[in-house]
Amino acid sequence: MKLAMIGFGQAGGKIVDKFLEYDQRTGSNIVRSAVAVNSAKADLMGLDEVPKDHRVLIGQSRVKGHGVGADNELGAEIAEEDIDEIQGAVDNIPVHEVDAFLIVAGMGGGTGSGGAPVLAKHLKRIYTEPVYGLGILPGSDEGGIYTLNAARSFQTFVREVDNLMVFDNDAWRQSGESIEGGYAEINEEIVRRFGILFGAGEIDGDDEVAESVVDSSEIINTLAGGGVSTIGYAAEEVETTNSGGGLLSRFTGGEEESMDTANTTNRITSLVRKAALGRLTLPCEIEGTERALLVLSGPPQHLNRKGIERGRKWLEEQTGSMEVRGGDYPVADSGFVASVVLLSGVNNVPRIKELQEVAIEAQENIDDIREESEENLEELVEDDDDELEPLF
Repeated sequence: MKLAMIGFGQAGGKIVDKFLEYDQRTGSNIVRSAVAVNSAKADLMGLDEVPKDHRVLIGQSRVKGHGVGADNELGAEIAEEDIDEIQGAVDNIPVHEVDAFLIVAGMGGGTGSGGAPVLAKHLKRIYTEPVYGLGILPGSDEGGIYTLNAARSFQTFVREVDNLMVFDNDAWRQSGESIEGGYAEINEEIVRRFGILFGAGEIDGDDEVAESVVDSSEIINTLAGGGVSTIGYAAEEVETTNSGGGLLSRFTGGEEESMDTANTTNRITSLVRKAALGRLTLPCEIEGTERALLVLSGPPQHLNRKGIERGRKWLEEQTGSMEVRGGDYPVADSGFVASVVLLSGVNNVPRIKELQEVAIEAQENIDDIREESEENLEELVEDDDDELEPLF
């Protein structure tokens, strides 16, 4: 699936940067074009992979390149004011070559949580391609203002995009882990899961042919209907051989292959269960999921139609959904078989209910929270009153 990725805010920019690095490392060709948008000059300059002419600094007249100090409302305002500058960067994207837009943003800060929904609304008004969101929820230990921002942004973001895929930091940060180290690991996890999902179906002439092709239309149909999505992932190391494998070899062979087929089928069904019932990007009860997609990735000799079909039927039983799609994504030189499960239209999500409750409580203390946010912004601006140098 070919994507135009837009990283909004600090977290969004870093994750898009990671996606570009993943693309180069794996040759998956997911990101057709990438843009980074931020109100903080330092965050944009810290990116490694996003082209310099695709980095957009917004809000210069209001915050002078220092960020919005976790002020969600200010983030939305400057996105509205500078939407033409963002559109100028989007105009460089060859939209006729992409299947969808993906806006990536942290939902706890100010720039991404406020600006991403504004951009999503703008893009949906102009383009016919789907506009998806990838929202990163803050940890519960990050403070009241971040939780309030996330609750507000979630309600707006999910309404403005065609589907909101969510990653909950709270479920992934390990106790005692440094913030920088924790987020670096989390970003790797995000890119790994979504990389396999969006990489499915993107093959060239030298790639193995999938038995059950998962292409961009399968992903789009699974995400259709809106709502919230979560991703499950499980992998197992396997031995690789140079015997070729491929589509033809999976239909031929004797007793040894029959035994290997049984092992392969069992491994696949086990990985599907682990992916769906293990650590999801957004923990939830999978029963009641509206739509689901299963993608199996790995060396072609370790993939088969029977295992994928069994996994798909098991997902149907567990979710109660009649819209469960599935297929494989052969990667000849991989040392792992990986299962990625996309659950779209999930309903029973404790973290979202908790966010809403905390937001109600935070709303009662809104004056104190706003005062804290304004103080943060003043400190940022006072730190450096020099005139802004050119961004690049």
